[in-house]
Amino acid sequence: MQATSGDSPEATSNRAIAVDLLRRNRRVFRAVTATVVPRAKDLAVDAWEDIETIVADGLASRPPALLKQLALFLRVIDIVAVLRHARRFDRLGASRRTRMLRAFERSPFVLLRRGFWGLRTLALMGYYARPAAKREIGYRADPRGWEARGA
Repeated sequence: MQATSGDSPEATSNRAIAVDLLRRNRRVFRAVTATVVPRAKDLAVDAWEDIETIVADGLASRPPALLKQLALFLRVIDIVAVLRHARRFDRLGASRRTRMLRAFERSPFVLLRRGFWGLRTLALMGYYARPAAKREIGYRADPRGWEARGA
């Protein structure tokens, strides 16, 4: 995961923070992604690296405070799993992980709901923005628009 030469110093710094955040919370992030997108559980290491690169790039433009909130939310998910099930989130079965995430999704606390929806969006973005996923689902958008499809 490397920054491009055209990135601003702030974006490069935020991207480095995002890369570290994902590295330190890899187990939980990958388990959440595999719960939100069940096909992800079978991905190879290089596909997971692609997902993390895409997510880190997406987070590079976000303020550091938001990145800290995301890191905290990933830890909260893991802590709640331990308190409820005596296991880390990534060690739970798919149905328990799904029930836990649904509880966050429907929480009476707006911050937990927002945290879930933001994390879900990152998981979907990371998975479906990969070139391999685009091919799998037949996505053929082109910056040239409809003319490109006629060729």
